[in-house]
Amino acid sequence: MINLYGFTLEEMQDFLTTNNFKKFNAAQLFDWLYLKKARSFQAMSNLSKELRTFLEAACAIDLLKVQQHQHSDDGTHKFLFELFDGYAIEAVLMTHDYGLSLCVSSQVGCNMGCSFCASGLKKKNRNLTSAEMVSQVMTAEDAMDVKITHLVVMGTGEPFDNYDNVIRFVKIVNDSKGLAIGQRHITISTCGIVPMIIAYANEPIRSNLAVSLHAPNDELRNLLMPINKRYPLKEIIAACETYFEKTSRRITFEYLLLSGVNDTLTHADQLSDLIRGLNAYVNLIPYNHVSEFQYEQTDMVKAMQFYDRLTKRGITATLRKEQGSDIDAACGQLRLKSDQK
Repeated sequence: MINLYGFTLEEMQDFLTTNNFKKFNAAQLFDWLYLKKARSFQAMSNLSKELRTFLEAACAIDLLKVQQHQHSDDGTHKFLFELFDGYAIEAVLMTHDYGLSLCVSSQVGCNMGCSFCASGLKKKNRNLTSAEMVSQVMTAEDAMDVKITHLVVMGTGEPFDNYDNVIRFVKIVNDSKGLAIGQRHITISTCGIVPMIIAYANEPIRSNLAVSLHAPNDELRNLLMPINKRYPLKEIIAACETYFEKTSRRITFEYLLLSGVNDTLTHADQLSDLIRGLNAYVNLIPYNHVSEFQYEQTDMVKAMQFYDRLTKRGITATLRKEQGSDIDAACGQLRLKSDQK
């Protein structure tokens, strides 16, 4: 069965016209799926009986099943979703003063092997389809009876290792007839797959780019993130320069603070030297402890010293508020504990 949540509006038009229906039926379907949130084809009353019969026979609009739902005291919600083939993935809903942000997964497991991340403890089984990514948003909205305003593709998996489905997902959720989430409210995160950063720079859509650095030099980054041996920092920075030249969009560099590993003032100096001159800022992230790893969170005093050092050296930085520490908020934790495949 073809899941209609995986179609862009243009793809929906092509699908319907190929099957001898009208192009305008695609806009009607989008209206039922995303604005009216119909859960059956028979509820789509302005579609012809012939079209509804065809859709019921050939297509699906099923959403994901919520296996577990954790709620933090700070308003963070963690979902474990069951996919149609029995695999499980996670998404995290966070409350901010600017709205509700959902962190979605792009793969079942991850092959990047970052030494601090629970996602990589279970290797990649497969990519998620664009429909499964859209369904994470729809299911979370249904479960909470809310409107999600911001999206980050920063959950389990490396989004640029599933490039085509991720880009299709962004187009669907951004479409004014889809979920109508603005381009500037959508962020894709990558650990640094250089060819895909270049490809992303050439996309017509202008959603945000976040690059997970987590180390200011190749020696340390090789230890923390094996992908750096394939795409070292020099190549990543060059790709980011190309991205800015083509898009004029500021880049976010994600930097996870690990106690005694990458959080000294020397590291702050190296980081500021590395990215100076780029239209970018650093998002410093408190580490959510994962029991399978030895890493610990940098204490707040040291984190503020790191932040102050960056700002005094002319680097724009933010220190992310810690969220979800009382639940399995780190990527992959809930799936590991649930013993799901």
